[in-house]
Amino acid sequence: MKCQEKSTKDRILEEALVLFAKKGYLGTSMNDIAARLGVTKAALYKHYAGKQEILDCIVKKMNQMDQQRVKQYAMPEGSMTDVVKGYQTAELSKIAAFTKAQFRHWTEEAFPSRFRKMLTLEQYRDPKMAKLYQHYLASEPVAYMAEIFKGFTNDAAEAEQLALEFYGPIFLMYSLYDGAADKDDIVTRVERHVERFSVKLQAKLKEKACDTR
Repeated sequence: MKCQEKSTKDRILEEALVLFAKKGYLGTSMNDIAARLGVTKAALYKHYAGKQEILDCIVKKMNQMDQQRVKQYAMPEGSMTDVVKGYQTAELSKIAAFTKAQFRHWTEEAFPSRFRKMLTLEQYRDPKMAKLYQHYLASEPVAYMAEIFKGFTNDAAEAEQLALEFYGPIFLMYSLYDGAADKDDIVTRVERHVERFSVKLQAKLKEKACDTR
């Protein structure tokens, strides 16, 4: 079954994800989804074969949103080699703006925010969810940033450390954001972190360049 159809199918994805974020993927049944939508389970099955297909289409939508955001902020695309080269020539202020947009995407936008909460709930209960959690929110972002920084430093160990220093506070801020009364303050903290890191990275790169002369 194709995932590109609009209207009813998109509404099913959105309402299913509301339940997945509250009760967990494993704790939500097709009956629950049908009840939330005000339809029969039989009507629901006309659009999706089951929860797995709903989840697959949610993941596909998340990937489409990622691609749209990359294009919106004119971030490097293509092979990892092309991406690294693109970041090497991109202004750090542009990279910082994209990073801030990423944080807002995962916290303020309803669909990705619920997706993040679902993965956080289910990562310890389901291996497939744990893999998705690592891919979107944990090990994969760190590995991706390490590759980017390796293009700047030409040192794998230093690049990995930079990736941890950069992404670690952002990862922590997701949890702080969810429990914060003043969510704008958390966003401001993320912005300050990105700006300070950019300044420190520029200084480090200049120092490294001087040392090699």
